[in-house]
Amino acid sequence: MLEIRSLEAADRGPWQQLWDGYLHFYRQHLPPEVTDATFARLIEPDVQPYGLVARRHGALIGFAHYLFHPSSWSLQPLCYLEDLFVDTKVRGSGVGRALIQAVYAAADEAQAANVYWLTQEFNAPARALYDTLAHRTSFIRYER
Repeated sequence: MLEIRSLEAADRGPWQQLWDGYLHFYRQHLPPEVTDATFARLIEPDVQPYGLVARRHGALIGFAHYLFHPSSWSLQPLCYLEDLFVDTKVRGSGVGRALIQAVYAAADEAQAANVYWLTQEFNAPARALYDTLAHRTSFIRYER
């Protein structure tokens, strides 16, 4: 049985293992104080970003972090799915889909105009899932 729920303080250890795997996948390294501050925000119910976790048989197997922001193109806020990660051992079992659908539900409750996210071009397995849940836009991201 898969459970999707809000991230809690007691989840720090297993969340950290997933977070480390996520950062490794995207070839990123963050100072510990950034990770500490991120986790602290994620477990505060009235602070963004919000954190969801997936649990099966008592083990954390995935997470999603999302936030809402205003837009110059809409009267409703937009929902940005900032981070999504599923343990490699359970990929393909519906966990990613369930996490995205939980973010969709939160966005619907907040009356968000849409939900969007980014992924690496090389992330073909995740993109195969995303193609079943959303449409790909033609935007190219630039950053400084």
